Amino acid sequence: MPYLPILVLVLFGLVVLVAIVVRVIGSLRRFRAASTLVADRVGDDAGLLRARFAALGVAFAERRPDQARQGKPRVPSVDRGRQEDNRG
Repeated sequence: MPYLPILVLVLFGLVVLVAIVVRVIGSLRRFRAASTLVADRVGDDAGLLRARFAALGVAFAERRPDQARQGKPRVPSVDRGRQEDNRG
């Protein structure tokens, strides 16, 4: 029975290989979840930053005195030629 020690070593190697593969798959799942969380948070922050810059642009447009003297609307989106009343 000289093949018995070789068979035991092969089985031991397979058990170790399966254990390593299970740990690596678990680590990859955790990494994927963390990377998705980070990507979502960065995307949300970028959207908020874009919204803040847009709000600043509107605020600066409202404060320009030269447009107020000419009778132009403060915010261009208000003057679209609609027929309804904006007094909500």
